[in-house]
Amino acid sequence: MINGKKIVVVLPAYNAEKTLEATVRELPELVDETILVDDFSTDATVALARRLRLSVHEHDRNRGYGGNQKTCYREALNRGADVVVMTHPDYQYSPLLVTAMASMVAYGVYDLALGSRILGGGALRGGMPLYKYISNRALTTFQNVVMGASLSEYHTGYRAFSRDLLNALPLERNSDDFVFDNQMLAQAILYGARIGEISCPTHYFPEASSINFRRSAIYGMGVIRTALQFRLRKWGLGANPIFEFSADRRVTDKEVQRPAASATQDR
Repeated sequence: MINGKKIVVVLPAYNAEKTLEATVRELPELVDETILVDDFSTDATVALARRLRLSVHEHDRNRGYGGNQKTCYREALNRGADVVVMTHPDYQYSPLLVTAMASMVAYGVYDLALGSRILGGGALRGGMPLYKYISNRALTTFQNVVMGASLSEYHTGYRAFSRDLLNALPLERNSDDFVFDNQMLAQAILYGARIGEISCPTHYFPEASSINFRRSAIYGMGVIRTALQFRLRKWGLGANPIFEFSADRRVTDKEVQRPAASATQDR
């Protein structure tokens, strides 16, 4: 725990057998529970996760990156998380930063903390492909202008959330594809969440997951569409379900399951 808050790490996994153990071994001891949601992997990700004594939730079909995250956050909230840290189990982001990111939220300084690959200038040194770097910078500049924010990047897969923020955002209405990340961040900005960033080194290597150029292009178009939808909503010119907060179901304390600290739950 940090500041009396239960810290839960969620790992949205798909064929992460080669990198999962390295990721888990570097998670700090203060993490109260680690939940891996497997999106119908074809390798031994689930078996390895159980050997590592993670809490495991298996999808019965592939639901996509966004669909995987929806399950991650729902499971974490149901198990009593006060702070939820999402990182990829492909060892691209350093698990050693979980303490810093969770602390930013647990002490009430921010509602959302982002691990930025751009702050510190280490993205290219870490092996980020040049076309991804250029796309990242172009899309981030566009979003900052359209959405009126000033983030260093919108596309990191390393994030820490407060329980209250996760409860407030209508995540189930978002895409099940990669643009989920961007929609979620746009929702948080519109909601007025306090967002902080921390520099995060990243490592690109053959075993790390990475979407191809075609999927990247589709993602980029989704990012532009999300930013424009955000601006229209701000101007009051268009309603969009992903930016309507009041009607979404929320996990209440009565629904929270608080397992014993030593229990390992496989589902």
